[in-house]
Amino acid sequence: MTIVTNLDPERIVRLDEQAPAVVVLDQRRLPDEVVELECRTVPELVDAIRTLAVRGAPAIGVAAAYGLALAALRGDDLAEAERSLASSRPTAVNLAWALAEMRADPTPARARALHAEEVERCKRMAAHAAELFTSGTRALTHCNAGGLATGGYGSAVGALRAAWERGLLEHVLVDETRPLLQGARLTAWELETAGIPHAVIADSAAASMMARGEVDLIVTGADRIAANGDTANKIGTYSLAVLARHHDIPLYVVAPTSTVDLATATGAGIPIEERDPAEITARFTARNPAFDVTPHELIAAIVTETGVHRPPYAESLSA
Repeated sequence: MTIVTNLDPERIVRLDEQAPAVVVLDQRRLPDEVVELECRTVPELVDAIRTLAVRGAPAIGVAAAYGLALAALRGDDLAEAERSLASSRPTAVNLAWALAEMRADPTPARARALHAEEVERCKRMAAHAAELFTSGTRALTHCNAGGLATGGYGSAVGALRAAWERGLLEHVLVDETRPLLQGARLTAWELETAGIPHAVIADSAAASMMARGEVDLIVTGADRIAANGDTANKIGTYSLAVLARHHDIPLYVVAPTSTVDLATATGAGIPIEERDPAEITARFTARNPAFDVTPHELIAAIVTETGVHRPPYAESLSA
């Protein structure tokens, strides 16, 4: 097993202008292997995004920004490159946001600036979210919303890091997160890297842990937040929210404003990606939705870099 002690943003995703190529830390190989993947063309980057070599809504947006800069360096058709990148993952709104931000200035400098801004947003939102923790907090998190998912520092895992640094966090329960075990493979690896005490649990064990009084709060990231606060995140988040309401445990969503989609009124308008059923079983008929939508009324607060937003989210998010 490879132990990494410094997960710099440039190690997660960067643009190598000499190659030229977009270089990503291949998240499919973690935690057992730390391998970089060079994407020298936009189609190669699109494949990397679709196959989850790079994943997490903010990180996908950063990678797409670098992809458009790569297309400009190569002299490719920029409109076609943008269409191709935009179609790679339908649920994460950060993808379209980053491409729109790059449209007028598809340069490496602009892409790097977007990346730096995303990391800085994560640090600010993590600081706000840490205010929701109290001394000795035992947290539960789902999927991976760390530096790997955001291009540096992390949203929900960033909140855990900030709380740990302030001496407020005691322990983290990490859902495996089906179907691709992004919690067990990636979040646990990031927490190990940061030296934060944690234990991986099966998704189906979360209810029992709540009933036993081992969870004080739940913190997750998001792939898209509708104007009313309905939130799309990795499949299983909705189940956690229902369980949290039954056990009177707050569920907090931590995500950058680039994830807030004010043009989508409710969660009903968020497209939900269905992945290859073979990821679950190669023999039987299967359904493999990658995300679900948690209704806003089950979310105690949504934290962005601008602060802690409380219901009604239609007002607090738009403000």
